[in-house]
Formats: sequence, C-alpha cells, structure tokens
Amino acid sequence: MIKNITKKTIMTNKMIIRESILGKAVGLMFHRRLDDTAMVFPLKKEEIVSLHMLFVFFPIDVLYLDSEKKVVKIKESLKPFTFYNPKNKAVYIIELPKGTIERTKTTINDKIGF
Repeated sequence: MIKNITKKTIMTNKMIIRESILGKAVGLMFHRRLDDTAMVFPLKKEEIVSLHMLFVFFPIDVLYLDSEKKVVKIKESLKPFTFYNPKNKAVYIIELPKGTIERTKTTINDKIGF
C-alpha cells in the first residue's frame, strides 16, 4: 500500500518494487494497464533519473521522492512512447495509474509512505 501521509489518502493498495537492473530497465514495458498497482523504483543514491515510455501503451503519473520520502517532483499523465528528463534528484521513483496525483491532491513536499 502507498499512502500520502500528508493528505491522509491511500494512493494505491498494491505495489511492485523493482530493485534489479533488469527490473528497472523493463519497468512497465509491454504491460497493457496498471490498474490499482504502483511500481516503485528505489535507487542506491540520490540522482537524476530520466524515464522512457517505450513500449508502454498507457499514460501514467510519476512521483520523485527524496531520501525522506518527500515529493520533490511530480509528472502527471506521462504519455506512451515519450521521454521525461527531470531536473530534480530523487532516491525513489513511483509510477502510478493516471489520475492518482489529482485524485489524492498530492503536491510537492507531501510525505509518502510505503
């Protein structure tokens, strides 16, 4: 389960953690939808991580979190077959079903729990 602790809302009931290099590289490629599941990518250190949506067939919302699990960057409705290059460093990246950020009113500096 992933919660927005600041807003006291549940973002998703299920999550998949991708820790391996292969798991991080493949991510959501070739999936048909995300449903109520989030994909969490923990990083070994704080860094800037670009995302690609190659072979991802649906839009998603993305949160970038710092080491304290506070939101440092938000990208809503990242479109299929695009690239995204954030300017913020992060320790966690969370890919969520489209509309989750708006539904939970998640904003920069919100604390996320999982």
